[in-house]
Amino acid sequence: MTTDTIQPTPARARAVFSNEDFGLLRKAVMHYLKQPEVQDAPESVKYVNLFHRLGRLG
Repeated sequence: MTTDTIQPTPARARAVFSNEDFGLLRKAVMHYLKQPEVQDAPESVKYVNLFHRLGRLG
């Protein structure tokens, strides 16, 4: 005996951010990166990479 269950089709994914948001986020990350205490922090490389990825999206 098998039990067939109907799986509902998942709802279509909707964008969380608009194209304009990427520009704003990129500007905020750049402002953050210019802070003296952040420039020397080891995780600053991650923020630089984020900045570049945001530039490709927006």
